Amino acid sequence: MSRGGRHVYGALSVLAAGALVLTGCSKGGSDSGGDNQKDKENAKRQQASIKFGGVADSTGPAAEVPGAKPGGTMEVLQRDSYAHLDPAQIYVSDEGSLATLLHRGLTGYKATSDDGSKHEVVGDLATDSGTTTDGGKTWKYTLKDGIKFQDGSPITSKDVRHTVERLFAPFINQGPTYLQQWLADTPGAKYRALLKDGPYKGKHLPASVLETPDDKTIVFHFKTAHPDLPYALAMAGYAIVSEKGDTKERYDKAPVVTGPYKIQSFKSGKSMVLVKNTNWDPKTDPIRHQYIDQFNITFNQQFETSTKALLADSGADQTGISFNNQVDAGNLSKVLRDPKMKARTVSGYQPYVGQMNINMHHPALQDKNVRMAIAYALPITPFVRAFGGNDAMEVAGGLISPTVSGYDAAFDPWGKKKKPAGDPAKAKELLKKAGKLNMKLTFGYINTPEGQQYSTAMAAGLKKAGFDVQRQEIPAETYYDQVSKLDNNYDIFHTAWGADWPSASTVIPPLYDGRVIADGAQNYSQINDPKINSEIDRINQITDPVKSAAEWEKLDQYIVKDSVNVVPTAYYKQTQIAGSKVGGLVYDDVIGGVDPRRLFIK
Repeated sequence: MSRGGRHVYGALSVLAAGALVLTGCSKGGSDSGGDNQKDKENAKRQQASIKFGGVADSTGPAAEVPGAKPGGTMEVLQRDSYAHLDPAQIYVSDEGSLATLLHRGLTGYKATSDDGSKHEVVGDLATDSGTTTDGGKTWKYTLKDGIKFQDGSPITSKDVRHTVERLFAPFINQGPTYLQQWLADTPGAKYRALLKDGPYKGKHLPASVLETPDDKTIVFHFKTAHPDLPYALAMAGYAIVSEKGDTKERYDKAPVVTGPYKIQSFKSGKSMVLVKNTNWDPKTDPIRHQYIDQFNITFNQQFETSTKALLADSGADQTGISFNNQVDAGNLSKVLRDPKMKARTVSGYQPYVGQMNINMHHPALQDKNVRMAIAYALPITPFVRAFGGNDAMEVAGGLISPTVSGYDAAFDPWGKKKKPAGDPAKAKELLKKAGKLNMKLTFGYINTPEGQQYSTAMAAGLKKAGFDVQRQEIPAETYYDQVSKLDNNYDIFHTAWGADWPSASTVIPPLYDGRVIADGAQNYSQINDPKINSEIDRINQITDPVKSAAEWEKLDQYIVKDSVNVVPTAYYKQTQIAGSKVGGLVYDDVIGGVDPRRLFIK
């Protein structure tokens, strides 16, 4: 999932990774206050698969948070406004965090420890995480009693069918595509042919694909086994949409929700107010709480602004938090070193890997020597420094995070771990060989203080290698919408992606399968390499997770070293801070940050 400004396992898309010390004078910033061994253990833990729960595990209410009490208003300081509220369009981290309060799906992740480190997949709106008797080709779900939308109408199998069928409509173009591809038994964007216009012209998926024999029962039929379906259905992108309340494109701004909170008001770019959804029944929900009376969310709060406000800890900021803003680079080392701040901060790995995309749609970038020149020249030090140095991230060699099975710490084809400042001399040789010295590169960057900082320094590094770099800013709120357009003007631009569950099958196919190239899709570099496509199909058929992890890593290395359509930048980690009166503060591995569902005011 992308990092919006992006998931983790099945919910969201962030900051991931260990504390690799950059060498010599090229050090990227603070490198103290963190715990290297703890970071490694944290990453290793996240590689483990998460078990599927039965009926008892899926029964509400959720276990009480120690010390929790109801009431009060919580201030939430957010950098980016929400571009999408329709669950089918949600695939970035900040919208995913919000979705934990608004939306429910057939399955979900339940925390089984109070520190956010242990989870199981359980039935959310369904009575369990799903049953299959044929290894994953057929999955059956039964809806719980007493589940309702915010307007009080019951949630039935008709709503689930509608939710699935509308995923095929052309206007749904930002969310995950696993379920659609599995139902259509086809890779890439060809799945839309199964139900071209979604349900809006009276057509439906055949019973051989999706059955709803009564108001409570849903049966998925796949031609090949998909044992990971409970993981996929736990994603925000597959949360349930009201058939009666579906307003198509307009649903993206005013959804009919199923979670413990509903939207009282939303002024895009300014503010949002969440209040209790009185038709949410905690007896049906094993995952969420409803301790807070009201969340007042304010947008355009940059990392430095929110950090300073929460550090000051006065007035409304005492009950303040950010669901997604991290501690800014300038304060990170100070916060991590101060023992008094320990109770008010949380840190952890995220599954995100940053990458500089090289737009393969542009003719000049189809020359491999030019792409290799970019790979050698690109300095990673400015990127790491912009977010707080080695306490915030680790220089990446490949595209598979330390939190995902198959990760290879030794892989570093462009020498970034040894030379994070880049190798402009080697890059210039390649540019000369290609006859492209002084070639123009349009660098699209996110218009945030961090984006301004790293893009300026990265552009300078590329200029040393002989590129004529022109920076072009992109608003943070619509950044991923802009860079996922097929005809965007950017030659290079940075994105980050986190595994949707602990497998590279949720990293490589969505990002590098040439058959998924489409407006709004996540193949940002628009790579269409027959070898990558065929290897994706082959590895997806391997059922042994150890063997498949090894094969995904081989393909990862081919993409980085031979296709050269992206340059890995960093593995992410996140530190967040809250006001002194915020209770229930925990870093949740699955969310990849603060867990909004367990917060309360002391």
